[in-house]
Amino acid sequence: MRRFGWTLALTAAVVTMGTVAAHARWQRPRVSPRDTVKATIDTCNITIEYGRPYKRGRVIWGSLVPWNHWWMPGADESSTITTDATIVFASSLTMPAGTHTIYTLPGDEEFKLIISKDVGTFHTQYHPNQDLGRVPMTLKKIADPAEQLTFAVEPHEGGGGVFKLIWDDREYSVPITIHR
Repeated sequence: MRRFGWTLALTAAVVTMGTVAAHARWQRPRVSPRDTVKATIDTCNITIEYGRPYKRGRVIWGSLVPWNHWWMPGADESSTITTDATIVFASSLTMPAGTHTIYTLPGDEEFKLIISKDVGTFHTQYHPNQDLGRVPMTLKKIADPAEQLTFAVEPHEGGGGVFKLIWDDREYSVPITIHR
């Protein structure tokens, strides 16, 4: 009986070590690492969590990110924005406190920010019936292309701020105000 106990324990150890080793081989570093942006605008705490894909020599706008089709900026798990107060984008899209998903509708002539109530999705899933709304974003061409997708939230001196999406040779922005 003792011999059976040792054999069972040894077998369990070998199986466990083999499973751990196999799992470690399958774990690869993310091609698009996760990142978090935190900002405070008029005492409102804002957190954006997203995957940061790299350009890697690819044509981004109108190719990897097609025109006139919804796109979740980021990679893997959905890109989310979490706040502890109501934010109004471009004086027209009201986003209540809580967590929401960020989508866009890229276009060569017009680029729209979409805020969705649908959270916990993968970046390839989109349900338009969950939209809180859409607002146009302002395009600014940048001279020094951004290799990696970047979100930024910056305060304005007189109150409010700006929400930005930056990648490749473009910076898209929309003004934000806080409502408590």
